[in-house]
Amino acid sequence: MQHLAVPDLSHTHTRPIHWVATATAVAAVVALSSVLQPDAATAAQPATGTRTAPAHGTPPDPAAVAFPLDCGPVEAVVRKRASGDLDGDGRPETVAAVHCDAPMGTPPDGVYVLTRGADGGKPRVVATLVDPKDRHTVTDLAVDGGGLVRATLLGYSSADVPSCCPDVTDHAKWRWRNGAFVGETPSQARTV
Repeated sequence: MQHLAVPDLSHTHTRPIHWVATATAVAAVVALSSVLQPDAATAAQPATGTRTAPAHGTPPDPAAVAFPLDCGPVEAVVRKRASGDLDGDGRPETVAAVHCDAPMGTPPDGVYVLTRGADGGKPRVVATLVDPKDRHTVTDLAVDGGGLVRATLLGYSSADVPSCCPDVTDHAKWRWRNGAFVGETPSQARTV
């Protein structure tokens, strides 16, 4: 008779009490996890400087806006968006990077500020921060807790640079001052 190289495991058969113990342990973990929750996550940094009350209401939805783009037969596409109270009135605005949905190539982005009236009406474009005619592509867009709009723009050092290959990166910043968006600092262009 040949002996098995594996030990006899007949004592490892599960019994109903094992299943009851496992089910009880899983139920206890689920119940405990529903009671103990982590703090809510936030994407924005705390405000620096003086701001009024936090923004209330729903930020304007870019899908409900007609952007000042001539896209011909294709649609305008919202590439990136960020929201926050940019003018300190307690209502959030939305900043949207938008381009035409071209079937080929890299279409330039426009960066627009959207708001709605105090009555909560239809969203509308109130400012253009980056004109698509400037041939920029937006790779990063954010609004900080202090109302500063930041964008990373890829661009071209000359008209001779092909559209496929931007060779300049610009870190642009805008802030609402005296009724208009103004550049926070001169752009710091550098070669990619």
